[in-house]
Amino acid sequence: MLVTYLAHDLDDPSIWRRIDMLHQGGAKVRVLGFRRGAGPLPQSATVLGHTVNGEMWQRLAAVLRNLPRLPCRIAPAGARETILARNLETLVLGARLASARRARLCYELLDIHNMMLGSGARAKTLRRIEAGLMRRSAAVVTSSPGFIRNYLRQYDQPDIPVILAENKPLAISLPGIGRDATKGPLTIGWFGMLRCKVSLLALDALTRAAPGRFRVILRGRPALDVVQDFHQIVAANPDMQFLGLYRWPEDLARIYAEVDLAWLIDRYQAGRNSDWLLPNRLYEGCLHGAVPIVLDGTEAAAKAREWGCGIALRSVEPAEILDVLGHARERLGDCRAALARLPQSALRMDAAECAVLTQAICGFEGME
Repeated sequence: MLVTYLAHDLDDPSIWRRIDMLHQGGAKVRVLGFRRGAGPLPQSATVLGHTVNGEMWQRLAAVLRNLPRLPCRIAPAGARETILARNLETLVLGARLASARRARLCYELLDIHNMMLGSGARAKTLRRIEAGLMRRSAAVVTSSPGFIRNYLRQYDQPDIPVILAENKPLAISLPGIGRDATKGPLTIGWFGMLRCKVSLLALDALTRAAPGRFRVILRGRPALDVVQDFHQIVAANPDMQFLGLYRWPEDLARIYAEVDLAWLIDRYQAGRNSDWLLPNRLYEGCLHGAVPIVLDGTEAAAKAREWGCGIALRSVEPAEILDVLGHARERLGDCRAALARLPQSALRMDAAECAVLTQAICGFEGME
């Protein structure tokens, strides 16, 4: 099996997680796409240019520059080929390449831009373009039922097969046991893409309202184009600490062992993308004994309720957070016991599941 993976952002770690899954599933993968950062990449890839986060029109221009010459840049496959295109801009390129090669095309829809939503002329035009390209696709890959229900079905996008691939870590990440929650301040970990200013201000307010009672550890990549004063807010609060990037999945057991609770709330696209997704930190935190903090009405809250393991907030108002988390310590034991009862297959992906996913993408098996 050969998968040509078209990536919207080669500097996004989730791109390389998907590539690892495809490798473990038995596919040969060649990678090409755009960059938004600098420095070495984890593996070799063909770089099609640099794009800017949030600048859809700049990204569109980069796609159009590559559109005529793309088939000439990529050598023809000597085996059955599947084009996997992540996000709309690369779907345009994927359709061009699939047409030139008569290859199978799959659309990976994991993050829905605000420009795609609503009833305005721009959103309708973009969805029509997407729908036309989806009709040329064999399947759409998405990570949450929320995207199927609230986007694909709500906006009457083409009814093509859907492959649900949840954001579970690979099996090489071993479970941790969590820290001893009876000692010291209650510790909250917020890991991954740190792009929600509402969350940052909420955690800042929580720790300031109860000095020394809570500790917040932040790790990952802050979105400084969205939260420009991220470092200033953290530096001014003695109960908040930013510890930078971490290795995925090698560091997961270590970093989650330092916290009691995992912050899963994201209001960056409130009422839309943020409410529909199932973030990778839901699975990672639960796998390593960190009890999730979720917001009622979101897909993450529904999943945590199904598993019987979450601390749910009705809102991100400071008084609500302080009231709920002020009583969280006494619930940790029951929540961790519920996590321990979950089958490992609910929280992490093994080689067999990688194979099922890869075969579904490549058209060897059906996976609804």
